[in-house]
Amino acid sequence: MNQNFDIIIVGGGAAGFFTAINIVEKNPKLKVAILERGAEVLQKVRISGGGRCNVTHACFEPNELVKFYPRGEKELRGPFHQFSSGDTIEWFEKHGVELKIEADGRMFPVSNSSQTIIDCFLKATQKLGIAVLTGQSVQSIFNPEVSGENFWKIETQTESYLTEKLILATGSNPKVWEMLQNFGHAVVSPVPSLFTFNIKDSRIKELPGVAAQVTVKVKDTKLTSTGPLLITHWGMSGPAILKLSAWGARILHDKNYQFTIYVNWFNDADKEDVEKKLKELKQEHAKKSVSKKSPFELTNRLWESLVLASGIEAETKWADLSKIQLQNLANQLTNGTFQVNGKSTFKEEFVTAGGIDLKEINFKTMESKLHKNLYFAGEIVNIDAITGGFNFQNAWTSGFIVASAI
Repeated sequence: MNQNFDIIIVGGGAAGFFTAINIVEKNPKLKVAILERGAEVLQKVRISGGGRCNVTHACFEPNELVKFYPRGEKELRGPFHQFSSGDTIEWFEKHGVELKIEADGRMFPVSNSSQTIIDCFLKATQKLGIAVLTGQSVQSIFNPEVSGENFWKIETQTESYLTEKLILATGSNPKVWEMLQNFGHAVVSPVPSLFTFNIKDSRIKELPGVAAQVTVKVKDTKLTSTGPLLITHWGMSGPAILKLSAWGARILHDKNYQFTIYVNWFNDADKEDVEKKLKELKQEHAKKSVSKKSPFELTNRLWESLVLASGIEAETKWADLSKIQLQNLANQLTNGTFQVNGKSTFKEEFVTAGGIDLKEINFKTMESKLHKNLYFAGEIVNIDAITGGFNFQNAWTSGFIVASAI
């Protein structure tokens, strides 16, 4: 028996729920269903932001907001003028969820719990009469243009559904991508984004937990990133590294995650200036031990490690530093070379670069340019962002645009 709906949304995640709620709020007559393959909906929302759900980012200017998207920057400019971070805040407040801004611009529910967002969505779907059907893994999709019908037909392992309009909000789902390729859609093959670097190096081995404001460059590429770097048990993490992993997702994948980075522990200071400063310190602190106390904004432990790596022994006094040792130290501080061997997923924030080719989507409506009444929302398309609430903002914006179009 076919179950009939005006609109079916495949994918019970952030984008799927946001789209469904906005559709029925704009047109209560429509009969809408969400199909979710798992036993539970909104699982990624639950674990995001360490269980707090980083809803969006306090960046309110669309032309600035797009700069956080390594893939999708150009395409999102129009959509963000329709629905941006400020609209997200307003939407959630209207639905009883107050958000707060943290020092780094990330925005969370005041409750500090992702459950608040989940409850908001579940309450809205119940109130609006949206069918939420779990355990419905899509096995096949039949295109009305091929069957000659007016309906899309979706078959799961237990049911079959007919719908006039189909919205795919399945995130990074190879099976769904494969079905779309059968319809003639091009899919940019997925590679990981937002990952940390595995580095085994004596200079940082004993320093997990130490952070610094740095500039990092990847050798033989144009990839460069500035921001906080965090030393971990397995290597390096923090915003500076995560930004590099997002912007360099394809390049680093092609290098099989084996590459060299240069770390400037003084952010953007150049070697000559640092060497000059070290010569001044040699005069000022002649009788003091070089390694014992950091004269800069680096922690003492990191400073000592870099001093020793420059071939300066622990008890050496400033006055006794040779010209070569000063040069070595300036080099370690501004151009430390580290070998990266592999990557690790950043917490549970697994994001991929890849998805439906952006040229095949009408960004005024999020409808497929190849097939009528087929729409996309969220990460199923080749858009991804750096960490900080930007991937969710793409889910809300694309969902709102689909809802408005329909």
